[in-house]
Amino acid sequence: MAVLNKIRQRSVFLIVIIALALFSFVLADVIRNSGFSKNQSNVGVVNGNEISREDFARQVEAVQRNGQGNVTTAQAVNRVWENKLQETLLDEQLDELDIEVGQGQINNILKRQFTGNQNFMNEAGLFDFAVMREYVANLKATSPEAYQQWLAVEESAAKQAKASIYYNMVRAGVGATLLEGEQAYKMENDNIDLKFVKIPYETVGEIEVSKDEIKSYLKDHKDKYEVEASRDIQYVFFEEKASVKDDADTKVALEKLMKDREEYNEVSQANEMLDGFAKTSNNEEFVNEFSDLPYEERFTFKDELNKDNAEQIFSLSEGQTFGPYKEGGFWKVTKVTGVKQLTDSVKAAHILVAHKDSPVGSDLERTKEEAKKLADSIVTQVKSNDSLFANLAKDYSSDTTSKENGGDLGWVNYRNTTSSKFIDYIFDSSSEKYGVVDTEYGYHVVLIEEAKATQKAVKVVTLSKEIEPSEKTTNDLFATTTKFEIAAADKGFDEVAKENSYEVRPVKGIKAMEEALRGIGNQRRIVQWSFNEETATGDIRRFDLPNGYVVAQVTAKNEKGLMSVEEASATVTPIIRKEKQAKMIKDKISGSTLSEIASNQKSSVETASAVNLSSPVLPGATSEPKVVGAAFFLEKGKVSKPIAGEKGVYVVEVTNRTEAAPLNSYRMIAARKTKERAAQATTRLVEALKSSAEIEDNRANFY
Repeated sequence: MAVLNKIRQRSVFLIVIIALALFSFVLADVIRNSGFSKNQSNVGVVNGNEISREDFARQVEAVQRNGQGNVTTAQAVNRVWENKLQETLLDEQLDELDIEVGQGQINNILKRQFTGNQNFMNEAGLFDFAVMREYVANLKATSPEAYQQWLAVEESAAKQAKASIYYNMVRAGVGATLLEGEQAYKMENDNIDLKFVKIPYETVGEIEVSKDEIKSYLKDHKDKYEVEASRDIQYVFFEEKASVKDDADTKVALEKLMKDREEYNEVSQANEMLDGFAKTSNNEEFVNEFSDLPYEERFTFKDELNKDNAEQIFSLSEGQTFGPYKEGGFWKVTKVTGVKQLTDSVKAAHILVAHKDSPVGSDLERTKEEAKKLADSIVTQVKSNDSLFANLAKDYSSDTTSKENGGDLGWVNYRNTTSSKFIDYIFDSSSEKYGVVDTEYGYHVVLIEEAKATQKAVKVVTLSKEIEPSEKTTNDLFATTTKFEIAAADKGFDEVAKENSYEVRPVKGIKAMEEALRGIGNQRRIVQWSFNEETATGDIRRFDLPNGYVVAQVTAKNEKGLMSVEEASATVTPIIRKEKQAKMIKDKISGSTLSEIASNQKSSVETASAVNLSSPVLPGATSEPKVVGAAFFLEKGKVSKPIAGEKGVYVVEVTNRTEAAPLNSYRMIAARKTKERAAQATTRLVEALKSSAEIEDNRANFY
């Protein structure tokens, strides 16, 4: 009791302490996830210019909306980021250079942008600035919000005009001079003949490269080996798929639907016998109720059927069935409901007489009864005079696609059609040349001009049951996945995977804004988890996928900066090894002539003819720019010092030099080089601006 009294006396104090503890917990979480972190107010910073989170999000939504479901969030984010990055860097340059544009330049941009816009056309159907100004003045007077939007359009046009000037200035600065044109000509046409001795790198055997050597190389070449932050993961994919039992159960369920069944009728309060698929006369109702694929019943040629089952189905008589058979993840039974001779191609024309209640007749006052009378009248006219059909189609047809061609539909292939009253009529060999067909779109006045020879076709309807994992299979998979997740955290990911013969799939070098993972497609959540500050190397987590589960483990967290020795090893080791091999070969080369050197190195003297700087290829289809470049500066007949090339160490001697005949003018070559450089100028400019900018990328904090 004494203790309880003390607690009661201090109850207010305890409540305050608990409240403060809860508040601090919540506040810490807010700060960590969405609160006062300096990176939470913007998506990025480019040379001190913040990229607003709200504006960025609006643009991402717009890109996804315009993509109509074909653009993922990550793709939209990356696209908007690149646009914002280029826009910000370009704005800096425009402000620094103080480029100004006049109204005429802005108008040129607006004219290109709105040339086809009906709002800005005059009576002649041409773009007219006077009409545009009148339109804008009306906006200003009647709709302030729309007028502000127009001002934004003009501002964008002004920016485009400034950018055009800026890019033209850059292109003008990268043109090739006549001297450069001459140099390009000589590189392509000055040739040398040479002799050489090649000592391949392999002749000194395999050379070990230490981690310290790789580390030293990386420090000496920092700019080349700076990398973004990345993550390495490994995962096991547990696919949700039907078991052997699920497959068998699906087949049994389909077989039951074939047979007649007894079912209780609540209306009559008695058991009734209902026809199975084999006997039912109402195929549409039966398929719609019991099939996992939609109802379709149409005549089919043999080559339209799956080749594995075509022979069996095509040999059936009306009312007979084939199956169950497995096809495309379904168990199926196919029933033949009709057999007849059918042409596969018909040359036809039609006049669609629509009415106000049809989908294409909303602008008409004609009733369905009036449309029927008009269609019958047209048939009467064309039966007496074939030549009237084309003109009547232009006058009365609501089919805008064919009316200007006199209603001509050309050759219609039955295989490319879907079942309808119109299609049934034109492909029925018993149909008259002229006829009227009532459809949901109106009355078709039909002309069958020509039909190809008939062939056998069968009318089929198919009952299908999808082979899906059962609830037990799904539960078993979840249990298996969870068991692996727990055991992997306890005993080790690789060890448990090996014990259970699971395939472990590694994915290395994942960047913060990537989403595609090899083998499982777009999995943004896994990437986000791997970059989460609270996720440590070795952490394991299960992820739900539409078709199963993934259990993933982070195997490495590589931060932004110099590439690690392990990561760089595959690239740097061959470079260092080649440098060490070249030094060893150079140190043992002796002799003053190529013959002596070849003899000492147990090699041979080879020759190369008409070699130039533009295509520095030596025999064996080996490109050796360093070797050929050095040879061009050798005196004829002089033996070079050893040169480290791509495939080995070379010693060369120039035997002949052929200089190209000088041209009267190098203007054409200089113009070609200028055009090549100008084509690359914008891209190279943007890359140069990016490389020199201070960029803070916070996208991964939000997406």
